[in-house]
Amino acid sequence: MSHITYSKIWAEAQAILDEATKIDVEQQSAKPTKDKSEARRTVGRLYLKYILAINKLDECYDQIVQPQKRLLIRRVLDASIGRFIELKHELVNIDLSEFSYFDDLLLEMRILPNEAEVKVPTYYRRERESEIKERRQTIDRIMRELGFFEDDATGIIMTEDKAIRLIQTHERGRQGRLRAQFMKEIRSLKDKIKVEQKEEELEESSRKAALKIQKIWRGYITRRRIRKRVVEEMLLIGMLPGAYTSTEERKRAEEVKELRRELQAEREIEFQNALVTIKDQIYHTRGPVMMEEMADEVRAWFSGYKEQTGKFPDLPSEEAGGSALIFSRQGAESERSKSTAPSSKESRRGTKGKKSKEKEEVKKRPDEEEDPGFKMSPSSFLAELMVAGSEYDETWKTLDERANPMQTYYEEFIKKEKTAQVEAELRKIVDEQLRAELEALQAALDRDRARKGKKAKKAAKKKGRRGGKKGKKKKEKDLTPDRTTESLFQELVTNGIIRKYPEVGIKSFIGERSCINQELRSAGADPQPAMGDVRQIILEYCIMPLANRAVHKSAPLVRSVLLAGPQGSGKRLLVNAICTETGAVLFDLSPANIVGKYPGKTGLVMLLHLVSKVSR
Repeated sequence: MSHITYSKIWAEAQAILDEATKIDVEQQSAKPTKDKSEARRTVGRLYLKYILAINKLDECYDQIVQPQKRLLIRRVLDASIGRFIELKHELVNIDLSEFSYFDDLLLEMRILPNEAEVKVPTYYRRERESEIKERRQTIDRIMRELGFFEDDATGIIMTEDKAIRLIQTHERGRQGRLRAQFMKEIRSLKDKIKVEQKEEELEESSRKAALKIQKIWRGYITRRRIRKRVVEEMLLIGMLPGAYTSTEERKRAEEVKELRRELQAEREIEFQNALVTIKDQIYHTRGPVMMEEMADEVRAWFSGYKEQTGKFPDLPSEEAGGSALIFSRQGAESERSKSTAPSSKESRRGTKGKKSKEKEEVKKRPDEEEDPGFKMSPSSFLAELMVAGSEYDETWKTLDERANPMQTYYEEFIKKEKTAQVEAELRKIVDEQLRAELEALQAALDRDRARKGKKAKKAAKKKGRRGGKKGKKKKEKDLTPDRTTESLFQELVTNGIIRKYPEVGIKSFIGERSCINQELRSAGADPQPAMGDVRQIILEYCIMPLANRAVHKSAPLVRSVLLAGPQGSGKRLLVNAICTETGAVLFDLSPANIVGKYPGKTGLVMLLHLVSKVSR
């Protein structure tokens, strides 16, 4: 697909997010509702909208070439995934169940069941591909050195079509051999039985046999013709897949995707080089002028403050924001003074009214606490979604890109960003110089006024500010301070704690989602989840939050998951899929695996220490 197509998909995703965030913000400030079904419908609709947006944004981030667009899409995608996980936990609290069903909402919103299933973002593995490959090679090397390496790479790699064709060939050969053996037995049986027949009887029986053969043959070819017409009709309307599916288009589409990814890497390198070059240009061309302007601005503030108060001010520290904090504070105070003056009387009246209302509420409050109802919990990602949406509307929504068909970086955007960055860095230098000037001016003022001991007081104040640091937590004792992480990793591989797992995707856990369970739940039943529902909850609890650092840092997490089921139900497949999709290391801490390897209490402590240290 073209650059324009992916830009349209991005616009569609952003439109879905704009609608979702609008509803989300309204729900954040809405009053609690006791209508459980209405709360579930509201949260469910938001949940589905975020799924649609995530799938579209992932497609855009994977294929859009322009580097500055990809930065914004990544921010929106991470925030959308985080909000999606938050809404999942809201649904769990509403339904009091880990599984959520949306039969009614899918019909209402006209969404297909496969569209309502979130996909694993492609960048989860693609951006860590070299790291994952290196780790697997390390495990292979260790196992080869130990002498029990299972060489999986020597097997013949074949496509699915070739495998199917090979199975069909062997099966047809087997059936042919069975048929030949059967016919051979019949022929030998006929040879043994010799019946003498007269010529008249032979002629009559031949005529009857010919009629019977004709009857059966004509019926057979008629049924075959009708069956063929039915199959052709089903193929025409798309109710049956074709016997042969051409993979050329699919291969070509994958080749185009790979070409776009290579172009992405080229554009990213150009963009990173431009960031350094343009920043250096701003430093050399505009840096001295910017420093002079900032210094003049702060000196003017010094003199104004001195005229009003008769003393020099204290310049805020670098941690507090430096001189930039002064001017931002002045703007905020002017706005606040405008708004607080006329509303002071109203605020007094309001406080009186609030006190009276609180007294009435205390009187009305019963002995037993009532259920306050459902209210949406505060979100850690909604603000970022709104900021990113505003940035898209201001910058990219109406941008005319006809002059940039190659989708290279936009220099004016880099200049704007780097100018602010250079200004912040230069302000720190200016602040250091002005602090030295301020100390010299203050010393001169002290000498003029013969104020002795002021420096001692200032030193005491500074010492007081430095005090009061919170006590640091006691660090965990390192049981292996003289060993490298690589040696610990090798020990765990040697003992079979770290295992190599087959690379399988979550799509290998085949099954459809239930399309009737919500109706059954509304009727009071507790339906069993389908295979697709299990796959979805593994995505929501294990894969989506685990492989994304930004989401893992702020989203609600599920610390542990229990996979239970009969033998052959797919538990091991799901574990391998989780590790594959997230690029994780598999630690096998099952009792059967660790028995005898780290005996005693000290051995168990050492095992936990090794697992904790290597996993970090």
